[in-house]
Amino acid sequence: MERLNRVTFVFAILFLFAGSGIAQTSLPEVISAYKINKPVKLDGELSESVWQQAKHISNFTQRELNEGEPATEHTEVAILYDEENLYIGVWCYDSDPSKIVAQQMKRDFNYSTDDNFKFIIDTYNDKRNGYLFVTNPNGARFDALVQNNGNLVNRAWDGVWNVKTKITNEGWFAEFEIPFSTFKFNTKENQVWGINFERNIRRKREQVLWQGWSRDYNIRQVSRAGKLVGIEGISGVTLVELKPYGIAGVEKHENESSNFTSNIGADINYLITPTMKLNLTINTDFAQVESDQLQVNLTRFSLFYPEKREFFLEGKDYFDFGLGYSIRPFYSRRIGLAPDRSTIPIIAGARLLGKTGNTTLGGMSIQTASQDSIPSTNYTVLRWKQDIFHQSTVGLIGVGKIEPGRQNAVYGADFLYSTSDMFGDKNFSFGGAVAQSYTSDAAVKTGLASRVFIDYPNDLIDFSAIWDRSEESFNPETGFLRRTNYQMYNADLRIKPRPEFLPWIQRLVFKPFDFNYYIDDKTRELQSLWTEFRPLGFTTKSGEFFEANIQRRAEKLTEDFEIHEGVVIPAAEYWFTRYELQLETFEGRPVYGYIFTQWGDFYSGTRTEYAVGATFQINSNISIRSDFTHNLITLPQGSFTVNEFGGRINLAISPDLFGSVFGQWNNDEDEIILNFRVNWIPEPGTNFYFVINQSYDTSGHSWRSTDTTVLTKLIWRFVL
Repeated sequence: MERLNRVTFVFAILFLFAGSGIAQTSLPEVISAYKINKPVKLDGELSESVWQQAKHISNFTQRELNEGEPATEHTEVAILYDEENLYIGVWCYDSDPSKIVAQQMKRDFNYSTDDNFKFIIDTYNDKRNGYLFVTNPNGARFDALVQNNGNLVNRAWDGVWNVKTKITNEGWFAEFEIPFSTFKFNTKENQVWGINFERNIRRKREQVLWQGWSRDYNIRQVSRAGKLVGIEGISGVTLVELKPYGIAGVEKHENESSNFTSNIGADINYLITPTMKLNLTINTDFAQVESDQLQVNLTRFSLFYPEKREFFLEGKDYFDFGLGYSIRPFYSRRIGLAPDRSTIPIIAGARLLGKTGNTTLGGMSIQTASQDSIPSTNYTVLRWKQDIFHQSTVGLIGVGKIEPGRQNAVYGADFLYSTSDMFGDKNFSFGGAVAQSYTSDAAVKTGLASRVFIDYPNDLIDFSAIWDRSEESFNPETGFLRRTNYQMYNADLRIKPRPEFLPWIQRLVFKPFDFNYYIDDKTRELQSLWTEFRPLGFTTKSGEFFEANIQRRAEKLTEDFEIHEGVVIPAAEYWFTRYELQLETFEGRPVYGYIFTQWGDFYSGTRTEYAVGATFQINSNISIRSDFTHNLITLPQGSFTVNEFGGRINLAISPDLFGSVFGQWNNDEDEIILNFRVNWIPEPGTNFYFVINQSYDTSGHSWRSTDTTVLTKLIWRFVL
């Protein structure tokens, strides 16, 4: 702890000299919604007279490349509403429309490659949470839920909304329609919401915002948003949403005959109040999910695979807890998936999500069926958070796993102090958490985990420090734990100046230190050490990125470690040095890519790694991406190589009809996995999927088909 305290003191001295930024409020900072009596025609033309009658705002300011300067292209926004919908009209004028960048079209597109327009709406006006919406000149759609003033972003959330766009010789224009039932909001006659807008002009790498344009902030920080007023009389919005599904297809496993499969089920969503939503799921199915990207594990510790199933993704941020990413009391992939990633049927489940006043509540209970040696199990998680001060919270969590004859539980508390007004306009936070597990049939039934951190994430100086601890007996069976029986000390300092005397550089990045120091929680002896020094890193004004790093590592093996089949590293203490280079090109071009290489010592031998990847954006309908990683490891005990290959073809006919082919292979698994998926959205909230999953064994002289699945699935949405 003494080392951490010294680092914290140095950091405090540094940010005292970081200075304050420029003012972040531009007048007008309020936009009024104009009430209409009938829906507008959603076509992107903005030709109805009501659009001209509504108040327009146009005071946008640059965040990049020239902070605080006026936008180089004119942008206007106006807002309408009726009894059921919110409409947002956007005029993105452009002095050279032929250079508009619009490469993407599918739902949840990669908007960083294109011209785009974003807005965030804070319906609670609590300066903490919001709904983020993005489109591009093709009318592609992206949305996300934002919590904790931008610290948590759930990109998997798919709201019910629509947008139409049009490109003319004056620029490009967008018309959004969002049902009020998509939002949760307080029951007041006169609504006052936070709102902010951002436009990105990709060829210029120019980013402009309505409010809060400092480089220390981004649009997700709703504490810097302006105000939306004028919405009245919508407090009576209620919703019962029924989403039944039907599935049919064929499955064939190696050396078995083909089997026809079919299933039906449903999700029922009930908006109890405008701020509280109840979800019920019956016979839950995940047929549209894409295959996991396989990972080759060259460490002693567990690998983390992200959740991809829509039911669990929708409200996942409600169950985040302050122990960080390496210790998670709740990890939804423990539900409905066996250790070998095979599916376990979910019988039914219920979930409650929402916010009442300053209290955020999340609760979920899922019952899985028995399968093979795995018994029917109940998984329950409860989360409570209370807003305190301006942007801070305290909270509790409880996670339970109940199966016949045994129980496992985790319960804990966390707190977060956060402000975006440190020294006037800087971001700063600190917090901590403690949790205890209970396992009914364990020799040591309880165990503790804890965390304390501070964070100063700003444009010039970015500093963080963390202390983690997990006792050997801490056992979150419905969670994720990368390693056990450890304490970890971390500190990371990055200095990112923007030198005006280098006209082609947007920002330099120097990293004086970044370390993770792990010790055994019982013996206090070294477990691992990872340190990194960055003498040079930079981003150019044209969008290229480069960094060079020097790493010093240590591993203490208390027992022999089989890193590869037949290659065993003896128990001992190892120290080694490695070097790293990274280069990425600007994503706004039709062809872009990256190169990564790392070389140097590895335990008692050497390891050379390189990775390359490229994306070819043929047009707005077709893109091709491929990547390859190679590891050559040479040890006294033996040498081996690990090769990994992945490729993807994306095809989009329209923003409502798109698909992809994804393939992956590595020589460790000796397996090719192919995933083909088509998604058709006939109307917002309704989805049709056609999915083919195919795997091949490549360990012999020829490919051998092992598993084949062909499925169709229809999810229909009814509002009652």
